[in-house]
Amino acid sequence: MKGKIVIGKVVAPHGVRGDIRIMPLTEKPERFLDLRELLLEDGRTLTVINMRFHKRMLLAATKEITSMNQAELLRGKEILINAEDLPKLEEGSYYVGDLIGLPVFDDTGKELGTFKDAISTGSNDVYVISVPNAKDILIPALKIYIKEIDTAGGKIVVKLPEWTDDK
Repeated sequence: MKGKIVIGKVVAPHGVRGDIRIMPLTEKPERFLDLRELLLEDGRTLTVINMRFHKRMLLAATKEITSMNQAELLRGKEILINAEDLPKLEEGSYYVGDLIGLPVFDDTGKELGTFKDAISTGSNDVYVISVPNAKDILIPALKIYIKEIDTAGGKIVVKLPEWTDDK
């Protein structure tokens, strides 16, 4: 994975001292508590003084933002992380960003389309395969259907579920 990854968004100021309310956009928002800096989409870096959870949001106090007016100017800004700073995954696990754009083939070798996204359903993810001039194909991210993910070779091989009409 290259570049920067969005992990949160500033939604509002909190209080009059410049704290900012952040909506986490990551599966593990507790990782925010380890951040020493917040990298903003405009290239600025804010030094974290304190970070804590408040309801389902994070509240951050930073060295550079000291008033509600300054915090208000950050509303809507995305918070990023460098891709190389992402934690290493277990064998067989992948970041969605590493899969987007990979060609997807069925188990007979026929190209179906390209990996578009993954939807988190709670029990298992569902992979969205973009098919040119047709509806997207949804495939549960289970070993029975996902036969091979080869990021180095640049392909994904799947067994289409029996309910798909693209067999």
